[in-house]
Amino acid sequence: MVVLRTIFRLTLFIIAIAAIVVTLGAGYWAFSSQTEAAAASISLGDPSSVGRSPQNIEDFLLGFYLQTRADAITRPVSDDPTPVPFTVEVGETAVSIAARLEELGLISDAGLFRLFLRYNGLDASLEAGDYELRRNMNMREIAEALQKANFEEVTVTIPEGWRAEEIAELLTRENIMDGTEFLAFVRQGQGINHPLLADRPPGASYEGYLFPDTYRLPVNASPEDLVTRMVENMAAKLPANTMELAAAQGYSFFEILTIASIVEREAVLPEERPLIASVYLNRLAQGMPLQADPTVQYAMGYQTDTGQWWKTPVTLEEYSQVDSPYNTYLNYGLPPGPISNPGADSIIATLQPAQTNYLFFMGCGGEGAHLFAEDFETHEQNVAACSGGQ
Repeated sequence: MVVLRTIFRLTLFIIAIAAIVVTLGAGYWAFSSQTEAAAASISLGDPSSVGRSPQNIEDFLLGFYLQTRADAITRPVSDDPTPVPFTVEVGETAVSIAARLEELGLISDAGLFRLFLRYNGLDASLEAGDYELRRNMNMREIAEALQKANFEEVTVTIPEGWRAEEIAELLTRENIMDGTEFLAFVRQGQGINHPLLADRPPGASYEGYLFPDTYRLPVNASPEDLVTRMVENMAAKLPANTMELAAAQGYSFFEILTIASIVEREAVLPEERPLIASVYLNRLAQGMPLQADPTVQYAMGYQTDTGQWWKTPVTLEEYSQVDSPYNTYLNYGLPPGPISNPGADSIIATLQPAQTNYLFFMGCGGEGAHLFAEDFETHEQNVAACSGGQ
């Protein structure tokens, strides 16, 4: 009796397996031999070339299910032709996109739309940008439209050594964005997380991190968009061991960036950047004041009579009159933070300065060259020589 019962159960199991195999085989045959119109209903691309065989069982089951929902995929939610603006944000997931499309009444079933995207290999590659959709478009048409963003761009070039206010004025002048909003975001110094910002003091602005370069931005880009790109671009242009190079000199990256911002304002000839950096680092090591003219210029701010952000020249008398923590003639050590936004060359020159004993330098000649000295006596001689008093 037990043997008969076992045989009976085994027979039922074999019949069930056979039925499943026949069903799947029939489904596979039906799916594989689907008509061109049926294939087009669940696939993107040229209708004459969309037919394909399932790649695996998951692909087959997904395609088979979509065939049963083909009517929902090819039927618009309405006949309303009114344009509906739709924006896909950078990094936005298919789940979020599908949910918002359903909320706006552009599709009827967010889950089905996600499966349709997945079947066509688009669930992880939808392009960020601005789109114009309509409710009389079906899911297939909407998915196709989401491959062609209306991504209008603007281009802006940020010169090396500018302060945040100069960048803000440029952004307003070239209609990139509201410079006032940009400057407020920079001064607030909040909203962006990046390893390069890890050692930035609490309350510090993004001055110094506004990496000079040419940027292509979407129309209506926000200050956060631009500053994020600037920081990421800086990280990409600097050595991978930047933090380690800074620590090897006994400084945080923020402090190195502060010194580099002064180097950027002082250097004219590229080959002199490591030399100028060595002077400031040597003076700091010996407890001498930096006595850097650009820090006084930064502290003085905008000059309404000349329209300058960097007053030139600055007199010896003014060095002693500008009451500011940025005045490195009156204050020892580093200023509170960067005074400009340096390029990669100045930052790298500060991370890897020339090995010298120089403590002084002065501009001499019209080409931007400097004379360097290890002691004050030699420096005075250089001053006399450049002043024509040798």
